[in-house]
Amino acid sequence: MTANEIADFWGRYLKNAKKPAETTYKESFYFGYYEELADELLQLVLAGQKTATTSSYLAYANAGEELPKVGDLSIVTDWSGRPACVIETTQVVTLPFNQMTFDLCRLEGEDENLASWQENHRQAFTHSGPEEGYVFTEEMPVVFEVFRVVYREA
Repeated sequence: MTANEIADFWGRYLKNAKKPAETTYKESFYFGYYEELADELLQLVLAGQKTATTSSYLAYANAGEELPKVGDLSIVTDWSGRPACVIETTQVVTLPFNQMTFDLCRLEGEDENLASWQENHRQAFTHSGPEEGYVFTEEMPVVFEVFRVVYREA
């Protein structure tokens, strides 16, 4: 990926959506923490099956980053950083990990039940916690973000 690829993609989105040139995006990123997972999750997003994601509240706090908010625009890439779509945040809920419900987590499109979601996210948060400055606990606050794809290229 080059910064030019992201900038060109964003420019095409702005033109297509008839947005002002000064419109900005929050970030460009890929889902997951290894190549196979990132590319699989991107395909779920593009297929409309994945419409939400969960992050650690503490990761945002430790990095001094703002939490996502309704209306945020982000560019989702594949593992290599090639832009694939623009998403818009439509809902943000902060809650303890152990209070997640299947009604919410099913929107992530990855798991068939709450227990599966919990196990997969325990692994993810345990893996990323040391790098992001936190230790996973069942009571840890998480940020659940619902989004919709607003732009993609064929």
